[in-house]
Amino acid sequence: MKSGGGGGRRPGGKPKGANLDFIQALAQIEDEKGIPVSALMEAIEQALVSAYRRNFGTAQNVRVELDAETGDFRVLALREVVEEVTDPAVQVSLEEAREKDPSYDVGDVVETEVTPSDFGRIAAQTAKQVVLQRIREAERGIIFEEYSQREGDIVTGVVQRQEYRNYYINLGKTEAVLTPSEQIPGERLRPSERVKVYIVEVKKTNKGPQIYLSRTHPGLVKRLFELEVPEIHDGLVEIRAIAREPGSRTKVAVASRDPNVDPVGACVGAKGVRVQAVVHELKGEKIDVVPWSEDEREYVGNALRPAKVLYTELFPEEKTARVVVPDHQLSLAIGREGQNARLAAKLTGWKIDIKSESQVKEEEAAKAGSASAGPDQALGEAPAADPAAEEAGGFPAADPAGDVEPMMQEGEPAQDDEGVQT
Repeated sequence: MKSGGGGGRRPGGKPKGANLDFIQALAQIEDEKGIPVSALMEAIEQALVSAYRRNFGTAQNVRVELDAETGDFRVLALREVVEEVTDPAVQVSLEEAREKDPSYDVGDVVETEVTPSDFGRIAAQTAKQVVLQRIREAERGIIFEEYSQREGDIVTGVVQRQEYRNYYINLGKTEAVLTPSEQIPGERLRPSERVKVYIVEVKKTNKGPQIYLSRTHPGLVKRLFELEVPEIHDGLVEIRAIAREPGSRTKVAVASRDPNVDPVGACVGAKGVRVQAVVHELKGEKIDVVPWSEDEREYVGNALRPAKVLYTELFPEEKTARVVVPDHQLSLAIGREGQNARLAAKLTGWKIDIKSESQVKEEEAAKAGSASAGPDQALGEAPAADPAAEEAGGFPAADPAGDVEPMMQEGEPAQDDEGVQT
């Protein structure tokens, strides 16, 4: 490709070097935003080609050459050297080409400057728009990279506003959304309120990165404990499982890697100060911290705290646990509307059937009576079977992912522990 010269003037009649400030501005953008000058210049050249065609309606093949040292630019028309011209806009005869340069051959491309004298203003506006667009794109890219790496982490933001039940949270460099499904039931956030949120997902969109937050995710509880408990942050204590009903109650199973460190005590803190800090951030959500155990029988019993368990029997085939508690602890073990048992089931992954000591004794006495019955009675009409008991293999079982409704003693009110968190 050779330049065939041409009589075009420099943009706006400006002398060489008049656009040096523009090149210096591009260099500053590279330093501050990390966008290479070469990438900016390439984008500007492409945009100027489009602007030229849009404003001057030419059918020519053109390119724009931007001087990296001076900031001056030229619009060059590109014409192919041919034996016979059929389209003068994009072709030039071999004879005419060799008048400018004898070295031209068929197939070469002749470049001729066609920069319009009034193209300077259009070029300046185009360059400004391109630079601003690239800056926005770069900033969006930086934000996406930063926050996509923080998925599963906790951040502190400021509530900006509420629109269509969505809360928009200012994270400093950008804004994120807290959708209704990720809001704690009943929680009302006020404008300008500082709030800790969990980053669930970061997506790329045409309008920039979209960051989705949560206040209901179990990971929020885990991260809050990491902030409040140095032993968890340092790896001495590990959170093994979390079962949560946002806004109401959460159970956290913890284990220690150091036999000299009590995992529950470390999480609760002196006078409950550590766990209360988490409770405060979650607007009063109750938290039970229980010890995790490799012995699943022991683990199931621990998960039912604050209730005390007499013994636990496991049925691995059905992944079901039968738990016996003192009579006065039955309602506490079940919890209000079955919540304590339901959360324990979610925490451990076992279906849990809770019975009082009296209920077990009554069942054993009934079985003993049936075993001692005479043959005539044994052949008589059998008592009606409990459908729920038949379905669960002899006793009602709780689904760890659903409602747990163990049997309660007649007339005994449901209880819930309001103050115990270990």
